[in-house]
Amino acid sequence: MPRSPQTICDAEFGDIIVKRRTGARSVRIHLGTGGRFTVSCGRLTPLKFIREFIDQSRGELRRMVARTSIASPYQHGQAIGKQHRIAVVPTQMVEAPSAAIRGQHIIVKLPPAYALEDGAVQQQIRDAVGRALRKEAKQLLPPLLAKLAAQYNFHYARVRFSHAGSRWGSCSSTGTISLNIALMKLPDELIRYVLVHELCHTRHMNHSTAFWREVERYDPHYRAHRQQIKRHTPVL
Repeated sequence: MPRSPQTICDAEFGDIIVKRRTGARSVRIHLGTGGRFTVSCGRLTPLKFIREFIDQSRGELRRMVARTSIASPYQHGQAIGKQHRIAVVPTQMVEAPSAAIRGQHIIVKLPPAYALEDGAVQQQIRDAVGRALRKEAKQLLPPLLAKLAAQYNFHYARVRFSHAGSRWGSCSSTGTISLNIALMKLPDELIRYVLVHELCHTRHMNHSTAFWREVERYDPHYRAHRQQIKRHTPVL
């Protein structure tokens, strides 16, 4: 059984999760869709060795970050999803930075000891962005999915939301359509493409020629959309 995760607070990358697993023979690190690095290692791997491993891997970690949307720090006034915007509030009333959703704003309280670009501050914002996108996804995507299904005579069992993997969506053999909350970062036409794609999987549980013909019936520009979506990442 794995132990409960530990957290290393890193000045450059923010919180790094340490997951210890019985039988693990090496130390590995990956960047999750929530914008946090996770280290997987053996149950008895010393914390000092893990910190040294992180230090030795900084070049590769920076390259991993550069390939994702977190290469650019969140900024004051930045639009988030379809309904939210970041508002940075410098304050001397608190000692630690925080980020919380207030209406259609993500309010970032920034004490004097911190800069907006600091890893710890960016992680606070990223966590709040995840909550905002989940809220938007639950509000906006089910009606759109239902509208498309009714328009094209598709049937699905239910819809669920996640942000655990790198896929924008999936469809199970039982008709459950899973949608990534990071869809709310995409342009409307790409959101529609993903929903059509998953609805077509209720008829074709594969990526056969017949499946893509089905997609093309409802999205004649799907080839362009397939290429465009590769330029985006679900990492927050």
